[in-house]
Amino acid sequence: QVQLVESGGGLVQAGGSLRVSCAASGRIFSIGAMGWYRQAPGKQRELVATITRGGVTNYSDSVKGRFTISRDNAKNTAYLQMNSLKPEDTAVYYCHATEGIVTYWGQGTQVTVSS
Repeated sequence: QVQLVESGGGLVQAGGSLRVSCAASGRIFSIGAMGWYRQAPGKQRELVATITRGGVTNYSDSVKGRFTISRDNAKNTAYLQMNSLKPEDTAVYYCHATEGIVTYWGQGTQVTVSS
């Protein structure tokens, strides 16, 4: 079993920056793709960014040019650097990771951007 623990969320003013981290632990064989999703109140969970084990990235149009996803395979950790934050980025951010055909989710970390 793999556990994902997010950290680094918080409150920031519009235009500011935050970095969230996701650390995988437990019985890890080989973590594949990792990524971030977010869910705002009353909305569906949506993709933010993903990164393959080899470092290929994918971003939603709403965050392209502002957010950067990265990972450290040796530490089984993914990061999401969020710059130029907007109030509409406010949401709970969830980390996910795949290992084979299994997908794991973290508990989520709140990111709040004030105007």
